[in-house]
Amino acid sequence: MIAQLKEGEFDPYYGTYISKAGSSDIVKGLQSSQIEFVDFVQSIPKEKLTHAYAEGKWTIAEVLQHIIDAERIFAYRALRFARNDKTPIIGFEQDDYVPYSNANNYSKEELVSDFQSARNNSISLFKSFTDEMLIRIGEACGSPMSSRAAGYILIGHQNHHFEVIKERYL
Repeated sequence: MIAQLKEGEFDPYYGTYISKAGSSDIVKGLQSSQIEFVDFVQSIPKEKLTHAYAEGKWTIAEVLQHIIDAERIFAYRALRFARNDKTPIIGFEQDDYVPYSNANNYSKEELVSDFQSARNNSISLFKSFTDEMLIRIGEACGSPMSSRAAGYILIGHQNHHFEVIKERYL
């Protein structure tokens, strides 16, 4: 549960995402936000997918691809931590990923399908974790992170970017 996260389970940087997770049950939160993703993307007019709200900003398609990339990265982190892997994980530079993502050439259907594949894997992964696995802590980007914190970050990260899309793009 979000209320049970303890100090030292995540870097304060991720507090914004965790606070936007909403659900206290990670699996249920992942499942409901998967439905929200599909519904939200389907509501975006096709011609808006490659729209950026300002010069140098990502397009909606790139934001959606970023959500998918982060899904895979944070699920991988959760797996490593759950398995008690103490090897520090270096960070990733999201702005370096976007130009190589090819996101602007994907259809809504392709983005939705890719997200659903990644999210279904995350759901399966988190279903497999015991309570003990969820509270195991590893190191990412020089800071501690528990498996369950990574799960809440996945949910809240998606919610955060949907807020940005609604406020600045649509």
